[in-house]
Amino acid sequence: MEYEAVIGLEVHLHLKTKSKAFCGCSTEFGSQPNSQVCPVCLGFPGSLPVLNKLALDYAIKVGLALNCRIQEYTKFDRKHYYYPDLPKNYQISQYDLPLSKDGFLDIYVNGASKHIRIRRAHLEEDAGKLIHRQDLSLVDFNRTGIPLLEIVTEPDINSPEEAHEYLVDLKSIIEYLDVSDCDMEKGSLRCDANISIRPKGASGLGVKTELKNMNSFKGVRDALSYEIERQVKLLSEGDKVVQETRLWDAKDLKTFSMRTKEEAKDYRYFPDPDLPPFIIKQEKINEIKKSIPELPKEKCQRFMREYGLTEYEAGILVSNKNKADYAEERLKTWPGKDKKPVVNWLIGPLTAIAASSNLEISEIKISVADFLELVDLVENKQVISNLTGKSVLEEMVSTGKSPSLIIQGKNLAQISDEGALEKEIAAVIKENAKSVEDFKAGKAGALMFLVGQVMKKTKGKANPKVVQDMLKRRL
Repeated sequence: MEYEAVIGLEVHLHLKTKSKAFCGCSTEFGSQPNSQVCPVCLGFPGSLPVLNKLALDYAIKVGLALNCRIQEYTKFDRKHYYYPDLPKNYQISQYDLPLSKDGFLDIYVNGASKHIRIRRAHLEEDAGKLIHRQDLSLVDFNRTGIPLLEIVTEPDINSPEEAHEYLVDLKSIIEYLDVSDCDMEKGSLRCDANISIRPKGASGLGVKTELKNMNSFKGVRDALSYEIERQVKLLSEGDKVVQETRLWDAKDLKTFSMRTKEEAKDYRYFPDPDLPPFIIKQEKINEIKKSIPELPKEKCQRFMREYGLTEYEAGILVSNKNKADYAEERLKTWPGKDKKPVVNWLIGPLTAIAASSNLEISEIKISVADFLELVDLVENKQVISNLTGKSVLEEMVSTGKSPSLIIQGKNLAQISDEGALEKEIAAVIKENAKSVEDFKAGKAGALMFLVGQVMKKTKGKANPKVVQDMLKRRL
């Protein structure tokens, strides 16, 4: 029997506020354990929470960007569970009246559009962090109370690839909004997945498992792929899938059981008596809506329209806001109408250099003028070859020198004078009689071999176009 996967994702996002959701403690990462706590976030008797206004504004902003309906009336609830990293033995969260709901995000996978419905995006506080040692476990409460936005999809995702694309697009939107640093290593973006399988074409849902402990988008994709195979194998052999929470082991590339899955009733939700309901006025929503910047998909369309980019090129350049701003500054400054030369250097050599240093291109400190001068020297003036240009770019990155200084200092300018190339071309023709005959017999590849031999003799300094033209005439 053929099966299909049904996947829903829960993304937990730290909002980039300086203080916690319901108290004034700092949210700074990496401080001494248990140094950023107070009676409120530790749940001491008699302490009262006060909602962080900026956290609420940021949560509304994300909801609007995800096409959600912002609730006029919202409230906070207590979600009860007992775990060492939860000092109050309950979490301030939202249950039946979340801040925003009924949104969507359209993604593109393998050239096709997929509509992913977003069930809700609600505000809550984070728990602490457990640190496990060989013979003991420690708890750091610094993270307790940090404002957390939970974004929950409907089970509209049907493959690990769709899940991966959804997460990439969601992260891009969040970064454009500048409401979170989305750093998975710091735990400021975490993802859980609910997954079940069913016979292909069926409408019902199978028994689901929840996957946790996935520390990268690749980890989410790998964990889902493994879990699909595991569940298919169980059903194919006549066994049953058990509803449970499973953890992903990135080292052994498999999931393992953690605990049976709780239902909503197990958390004994009830309205938090220490926090009043909140009325979100339309004026407030309109004000926040005006602060939303141009988002990735709109920017992608504009780059295609204004700069003549393909969807693929624009998609790479707008994948995060810093990269898009960096690229646009260079595209706007380039005097030529054809922006392709700049695009090719941005998504080709510059991206390769950035990737080798684990950086984004926006983190490479080359001035706009120097970068465009290099593109001009290669593409328009043909002072240096494309290959030499790449090595010049690498030196620009490491030294901060201008391309002209590097070319002059290393005598890299390519030879375009036909008189200076005549001797090498004559020698190559004499030394490669077979390739000459192959060219005369109609083998076009033979010409490029001969061009390569001239380039070798001139240590890459000959202008390949001039060499090609001269060889054609001579042959």
